[in-house]
Amino acid sequence: MAQTREKCGDLMQWLGVDMFIQVLMHLDDPSDLVRLCAVSSSWRRFVIEHGICKQLCLRKFPGMCSNVDLIEVDNLIEPVGRISDCRRSWEWLKRNHRVYAFLARGLSPVVTKDCISEAICASSTDNYPEETIQNTLEAGDRVEDRASYWSSKGQANPDVPERLVYKLASKLCLVTEIHVQPFQAYFQYGFPIYSSKSVRFRLGHSKFPMELEDDIAIVTYGHRPRDDHFVWSYTSPEFPMAQESQLQKFKLPEPVLCIGGILQVELLGRAQRQEIDGLHYICLSHVQAAGQQLMKPFDVELTDSTGECSLEYTPETESSEAASASLRGRRIAASLLRSFVVRLLGRESRDQGDASHQASS
Repeated sequence: MAQTREKCGDLMQWLGVDMFIQVLMHLDDPSDLVRLCAVSSSWRRFVIEHGICKQLCLRKFPGMCSNVDLIEVDNLIEPVGRISDCRRSWEWLKRNHRVYAFLARGLSPVVTKDCISEAICASSTDNYPEETIQNTLEAGDRVEDRASYWSSKGQANPDVPERLVYKLASKLCLVTEIHVQPFQAYFQYGFPIYSSKSVRFRLGHSKFPMELEDDIAIVTYGHRPRDDHFVWSYTSPEFPMAQESQLQKFKLPEPVLCIGGILQVELLGRAQRQEIDGLHYICLSHVQAAGQQLMKPFDVELTDSTGECSLEYTPETESSEAASASLRGRRIAASLLRSFVVRLLGRESRDQGDASHQASS
């Protein structure tokens, strides 16, 4: 081992710091960097001191740098404000290394448009459940033979805002875009489009992570969500919205790392007044969030309302899900085989019957 460390040291001295960093930056898989750190303590120290894992992570997920003000302490991610003055210490570098290693391996390299998993609540709903926020999870403005959209309650003041809250598919997501489609009332005279004048987005977490499911059940059935139920760690600029019935894409100034998995869509200003009652409404047919999700078996678990969360790696979950999927696949294959055999036997029986009939005639 001593000879290995000596050779590693000689290699770094021979290549020089800059060249050695360039060599390491050609690694594609973060797992290779972990294996490299296991070669010797000197290589591990070099990787940590020069933030190689961070550089690989930022190369894999450009734009994340200003959003990852996180430090891992005893398997916890904490807000940067809690860090002591020894920010540049060796312990801080090791923690930073572990956080970026977790993100580099855990975040999916593929940007998907299905980062929203559930609709939590709306600040108001006109006709529940026909015009519930749940309808905004469906693509398009029609499901079978009925209109599919969410509608706010009518307001005489067009400046009254509305807020929709969603749960993301992962408690840790790198969100890049939000897509919103206003609803066009094709069943009303003039086919009005009930869009807002502008939109703003917030990302954060619930103050009550263990009680979130209960809160969802309560607010879904008509109660207004309380703003103090959530902590917003990011607020986007205000984007103008066109009064058009199409999926409008709003790209965030830079990718935002959302820890906690809660998205708020804030609709500002009401562009359309309904002729029947003279009130202003906002109606949406679809909402999407695009970004990169945390892949299984990686996960984070919120530990309190301040934003602390524990890093989790549970490969047995992935194995059990793979086993379940394999079992389902075998059952489907067996069912298809049985159906094929039944059809084949039925066909043979019919052929034999026809042959017997021809012989008798």
